[in-house]
Amino acid sequence: MLPQNVLKEGGYHVKGKTEAERQSMLSDAQELADAGAFAIVLELVMPPVAAEITARIPIPTIGIGSGDSCAGQILVTYDLVGLFPWFTPRFVKPGAECAVAIKSAAAAWMKSLGQG
Repeated sequence: MLPQNVLKEGGYHVKGKTEAERQSMLSDAQELADAGAFAIVLELVMPPVAAEITARIPIPTIGIGSGDSCAGQILVTYDLVGLFPWFTPRFVKPGAECAVAIKSAAAAWMKSLGQG
């Protein structure tokens, strides 16, 4: 997933759904490994494709929403603690609702100042 291409691609979508995407990703991953990359981030990749890439290349893969077969995982802290209640990625189960707590605390503080 390349954020700089999101608008051109029509939004965020999972990669590796087609055979052509799968083959392209396998080839790209091998080329990156051959070029000396020390790791590859696989964001929004179909889990079976992420698992296949991980098994085929000699360097670690780091997954973001790409299943549990990658060598490591990233979870954005803001997603984990619910700081953006208007958007939660499908693969995230927030462990808290910090945005609600922050809004409530700010409102209470403003009210204590006679401004709320």
